[in-house]
Amino acid sequence: MNDFIPPAKPIIGDEEREAVDRVLRSGMIAQGPEVKAFEEEFSEHFGLGRACVAVNSGTSGLHLGLLSSGIGPGDEVIVPSFTFAATANSVALTGATPVFADIALDDFTLDPASVEASITDKTKAIMPVHLYGHPAKMAELQAIADKHGLMLFEDAAQAHGASLNGTPVGAFGTFAMFSLYPTKNMTSGEGGMVSAANDEVERNLRLYRNQGMLQQYHNEVVGLNNRMTDIHAAIGRVQLTKVGAWTKQRQDNAAFLSSNLEGVVVPSVADGAVHVYHQYTIRVEGDRDGLSKALKDEYNVGSGMFYPVPNHRLKPFARDIHLPNTEQAAQEALSLPVHPSLSQGDLERVVEAVNALVKAGA
Repeated sequence: MNDFIPPAKPIIGDEEREAVDRVLRSGMIAQGPEVKAFEEEFSEHFGLGRACVAVNSGTSGLHLGLLSSGIGPGDEVIVPSFTFAATANSVALTGATPVFADIALDDFTLDPASVEASITDKTKAIMPVHLYGHPAKMAELQAIADKHGLMLFEDAAQAHGASLNGTPVGAFGTFAMFSLYPTKNMTSGEGGMVSAANDEVERNLRLYRNQGMLQQYHNEVVGLNNRMTDIHAAIGRVQLTKVGAWTKQRQDNAAFLSSNLEGVVVPSVADGAVHVYHQYTIRVEGDRDGLSKALKDEYNVGSGMFYPVPNHRLKPFARDIHLPNTEQAAQEALSLPVHPSLSQGDLERVVEAVNALVKAGA
């Protein structure tokens, strides 16, 4: 049988290993000069035009971003249910309540009409997810936020380098979080990066990530230990030099898949949007789970089901609400390999497998 084609594959090369060795030899291993350089280079590389603060995970980034923006008990934050649980978890960890709105099926991101219908007198913010690497409908969401006096945040965990009408993801909200988990479009081994729209949010982020202090032993707030190490930052700095080429390869791979797949709904890209294809997610209107199993069993092609259980069906957040597009996406969404390590032969095998199985009714 052909070699297995994994649905995702982190890329770590000799340059990353050398960077880690450099830090280890320096003796400065915890948060230090590598972190500072990584923060500055990340903002510059993606054209964010704002300060960035490195943390130890994407979830930490969301949590600290919310705290730094004043979100807490009694507040509501509108989020999608069709996303990883970290989005809702981070809201709940502040003592606030995640309120789930529906998505649009064209790009799997928050539906502005559902968002507006979800606003109450307790709503303080809207936090869209730029899911799979496609930017959310930020102009419409910003208009709703302005109309109701709400803040707008960004869960950009999967969207490094995505943009909308020339504005990069991460430059819209009061804060935005990028994940640096190993399977993301770039990694620091583990970590997160938070962009801040103003000096106050930036300062709060730096306080909360470091036990509530900027000056040692002068704690200003009750903080956490969410610092990034220089080891992780060194990996991230190397990956910044590579992520542009990797993103172009993802986009080329996605274009090939979209041009050749049959019998499934391929991803759409909104006018003015740059999609960075963290995942290449089709919709299967038949037996999605059966197709995923047959891809593995018959063609040795991996795939991913993100996210078969919507957040509002999870035990911590169980809600009796009607989110029809979310439920449909949870039944139909299937992510195919799109990562930059794929060969042309791999791509052709993915297409052959999907087309044959869908035609056969798998």
